[in-house]
Amino acid sequence: RVNGHHQENDMENLSLFEIVKLGKSATQSVVDDWIESYKTDRDPALLELINFFIHCSGCKGAVSSEMFRHMQNSEIIRKMTEEFDEDSGDYPLAMAGPVWKKFKLSLCEFIAVLVRQCQYSIIYDEYMMDMVISLLTGLSDSQVRAFRHTSTLAAMKLMTALVNVALNLSINLDNTQRQYETERNKSIGKRANERLELLLQKRKELQENQDEIENMMNAIFKGVFIHRYRDVIAEIRVVCIEEIGMWMKMYSEAFLNDSYLKYVGWTMYDKQGEVRLKCLTALQGLYYSRELNVRLELFTSRFKDRIVSMTLDKEYDVAVQAIKLLTLALHNDEVLTAEDCESVYHLVYSAHRPVAVAAGEFLYKKLFSHHGPEDEGRPRRGRQCLNANLIRTTVLFFLESELHEHGAYLVDSLWDCASELLKDWESMISLLLDEPYPGEEALTDAQEAALIEIMLCAVRQTCECHPPTGRGPGKRVLTAKEKKTQLDDRTKITEMFAVALPLLLAKYSVDPEKVTNLLQFPQYFDLEIYTTGRLEKHLDALLRQVRDVVEKHTDKDVLEACSMTFHALCNEDFTIYNRVDIVRSQILDEQIDKFHRLLEDVLQEGEEPDEDDAYQVLSTLKRITAFHNAHDLTKWDLFTSNYKLLNSGLQNGDMPEQIVAHALQCTHYVILWHLAKVSEGSASKDDMVLLRRQVRAFCLMCQRYLNSISTVVKEQAFTILCDALLIFSYQIVASGRETLEPLVFSPDASLQSELLNFILDHVFVDQDEDSSDEDNDEANKIEALHRCRNLLAAFCKLIIYNVVEMKTGADIFKQYMRYYNDYGDIIKETMSKARQIDKIQCAKTLILSLQQLFNEMLSDLGCNFDRSTSAFCGIKELARRFSLTFGLDQLKTREAIAMLHKDGIEFAFKEPSPQGEGGPPLNLAFLDILSEFSSKLLRQDKKTVHLYLERFMTFQMALQRDDCWLPLISYRNSLQTGADDDTLSVISGMSSRSSARSRRSKPPAASKRKLPEELIESGFVFSSQVAWMMAQKQQQERASLQYGKMRGHIQHTIGLMEDDEEPIVEDVMMSSEERLDDLNEGMDFDTMDIDLPPSKNRRERSELKPDYFDPASIMDDSVSILSSIYLFIHSLIHFIIIN
Repeated sequence: RVNGHHQENDMENLSLFEIVKLGKSATQSVVDDWIESYKTDRDPALLELINFFIHCSGCKGAVSSEMFRHMQNSEIIRKMTEEFDEDSGDYPLAMAGPVWKKFKLSLCEFIAVLVRQCQYSIIYDEYMMDMVISLLTGLSDSQVRAFRHTSTLAAMKLMTALVNVALNLSINLDNTQRQYETERNKSIGKRANERLELLLQKRKELQENQDEIENMMNAIFKGVFIHRYRDVIAEIRVVCIEEIGMWMKMYSEAFLNDSYLKYVGWTMYDKQGEVRLKCLTALQGLYYSRELNVRLELFTSRFKDRIVSMTLDKEYDVAVQAIKLLTLALHNDEVLTAEDCESVYHLVYSAHRPVAVAAGEFLYKKLFSHHGPEDEGRPRRGRQCLNANLIRTTVLFFLESELHEHGAYLVDSLWDCASELLKDWESMISLLLDEPYPGEEALTDAQEAALIEIMLCAVRQTCECHPPTGRGPGKRVLTAKEKKTQLDDRTKITEMFAVALPLLLAKYSVDPEKVTNLLQFPQYFDLEIYTTGRLEKHLDALLRQVRDVVEKHTDKDVLEACSMTFHALCNEDFTIYNRVDIVRSQILDEQIDKFHRLLEDVLQEGEEPDEDDAYQVLSTLKRITAFHNAHDLTKWDLFTSNYKLLNSGLQNGDMPEQIVAHALQCTHYVILWHLAKVSEGSASKDDMVLLRRQVRAFCLMCQRYLNSISTVVKEQAFTILCDALLIFSYQIVASGRETLEPLVFSPDASLQSELLNFILDHVFVDQDEDSSDEDNDEANKIEALHRCRNLLAAFCKLIIYNVVEMKTGADIFKQYMRYYNDYGDIIKETMSKARQIDKIQCAKTLILSLQQLFNEMLSDLGCNFDRSTSAFCGIKELARRFSLTFGLDQLKTREAIAMLHKDGIEFAFKEPSPQGEGGPPLNLAFLDILSEFSSKLLRQDKKTVHLYLERFMTFQMALQRDDCWLPLISYRNSLQTGADDDTLSVISGMSSRSSARSRRSKPPAASKRKLPEELIESGFVFSSQVAWMMAQKQQQERASLQYGKMRGHIQHTIGLMEDDEEPIVEDVMMSSEERLDDLNEGMDFDTMDIDLPPSKNRRERSELKPDYFDPASIMDDSVSILSSIYLFIHSLIHFIIIN
């Protein structure tokens, strides 16, 4: 039974904090109610306001009337600090969720409305504001973060409200002064003396009020801001910078000067990105106004270099805002130098799209937005229009940037601000086709190529409506309006380029780079326009030009572009299909007939073909291969011809390498198209048998070519062979394709070994460092590395998909450290995928790779090697890296880690000692490497592994203490660490104030899931050989029991000391005098050593001590004494256990 009366009573019983938190009442009415209560009895009302700020900080305590009457603010704050809830790590401003986010807004609104409603009377009573400012100043000086954060926010919002009041007073004062001057300047007969006296009295009253407000603002600024803008908590620094930006923007006459701007300038060097970001957004509000921009000249000259450097900030949000700030600074042409602008220009090629877009806007505003009087009379279209001139500028910028392969990035950067310019394809076509006017400079060859690339990128961006690859999230769902715009633009593109493209191809038909780009335009055409727009004659012209290009060029990129052009135009859904298909068939018939004729002549001669014949065969084969990539040519039976050519090359060894490489690629395409046809289900049994025979014959052919003397040929054969093995692996029958099972081809052991040896011989080799031409050598090294990475990736895919046995990966994994810079990412990803397939087998492969390296080291250094050698340390470091790849979840990798230790132990004791009986086993040092994986074992598994280790040990081994036995000792110790609850441990973190709190919560116990039976059966069981160890264990348990009692007593004592001691009171800040001296030093300090994480520990330092980085200052005397006691007892117990 709830009604309005009951709700009203409930609201009356709530505190001011709860009312604001609920947000059900209008802030205006809440403030009006408080003002009425203040006018009735100001002490209870003010007490309620004080408790409001206390509760907003998250403190459960409350200030009583007695405390309010008899205690100073400092005493009240100390009392509230003692009553603060230490166990809670959160307070309202730090809590997440919509409720607390709304509360923060309500708190700020409450303060603003409170000052606004009190601005005409109460704030001048020298009581309310004095008490509030004093309280907030004291709280902002607290050791408790919640008090400091909340009071700083309240004080800054209070200051902002007062600035608004001061601004209104200043306006009223100016108006009153103007009225007074106007009245006084009247003639004596018209002058009203009473009005003059009223205006004079009003001016005096306004001046007194303004002085009072200024005193309040000075108190807040000097008491809160000057100390807290360097607070150790980033959120507090953000609040200060955000509000000072508001003050300078609202009341620029009073605050927009170097005395206040310097704080923003200094804070731009803050180590927290959110603080630097807030500095830039605060400055943007100032630079946006041309009027205020003029008054920032001194600040700009001092901090311009810092703002420019922030465009490369590691935080992308900061970099974006820095570029936007520099864009606003372009209002004044003299601010930024050419060097400053160039440092921003290159960011249009950034992979981070917001940075690139901001840089594109800067570039557009700097280079394109200035129109002189001579631009007024330019035509709207053609090569003399304004856009044509801007397009020239874009081309020049693109060429001067020397990043010609990233035209798509430049277009994407300018798209948001210059899309109309980039869509002016008519002007671009005019610049390419029309003759220059008298006196006009024609485009150079490089400029024409750049313009064609930019034009292509603009067309692609228009039709695809998403950023280029590598920038942005990729494709997104378009709105209805965007889809309509996309369709309209695509129609416009088709109508325009359907006519212009044949002309452009005819003009640039001999230039491979330009032709390659031009041939990509039909991919973005709306082919229906050819019919509806009656553009068939232009289609015929286009097909003639493409046919000429095919006959003239042998460049791979050009031929593939021609192939993709026919692929785009040969769409059976459109009526132009037959017209295009006829031309395509004619081209293919000519080229294939020519190839068969030339091949027959070459094979009949039985000798090495001359240069002319070889060129004719190669050029024809290039064209066929390029078309076979996108078109089905199975009806021409190219497999037989290519197989004869490849077989002849093997038998005679005189076939040019390029012909062999393209023949391999073409044959690969033949098999893939045949597989696609068979997969459709329409093929006969004979087709299946034929394809099976072709696959095996082709794989055998590729295997034989792995031993070719030509690097190009054998790398091509290796890559194609790996792809074929992957395609025709057992996975071909997945997804209901069981009918393809006869096509499955699995490599035998010899083929796997040959593939692995190829990788070891051609990938994991050191490149020669000697070269006379450093530039070309560097480029060749990059190209060679790219080829090697492709080869390694091709083989690693076979491991990942179980085409080859996983153990073959051991030879790959062992190269992880040596070739980390070149192939580390590929090897690491392979290990990750292999672990997803089979954790245990992957672990066995990792340990096998370490064993192989260990054996190689023994063969090089002998059995008496030094364990400090670089070879052994390298294997140990590799084991550490392998251990890190298992992650933190020990339960998921439990069986794998146990099996790894099992294989490692067996390997260590596999070979007998070369010194005879009594000496260490040959591979004993491997246990030192194996110890790197001990930390990944669960506690109960450590015991099991230790018992398995004891099976291989003799009684004499356990007594050995010589250096050669140290690997066994260290490995046993690594298994015993943490295996028992009574294991001796060093208590750390005594100097941390949160140590007692952290010990209150224990981590959950490990799962009791047992190891698999197969592991237990393999040897993880008790043995009679370790019966002698039980006696020693009992002796250790007796000693541990004595130690446990002693340790329990000490821990009890320490626990009382930590839990019951008084809170440590630390200096929150330097003295005010020292602070003012710091500020008076001017601009001597640029950076602030504020680099602490935002800890939520209640009692903390709000500023860094001068000796913060001195280790001696971290530990106090009492902690040092306690640590000495622990070290003494630790040594004493260790001595008792040993003896």
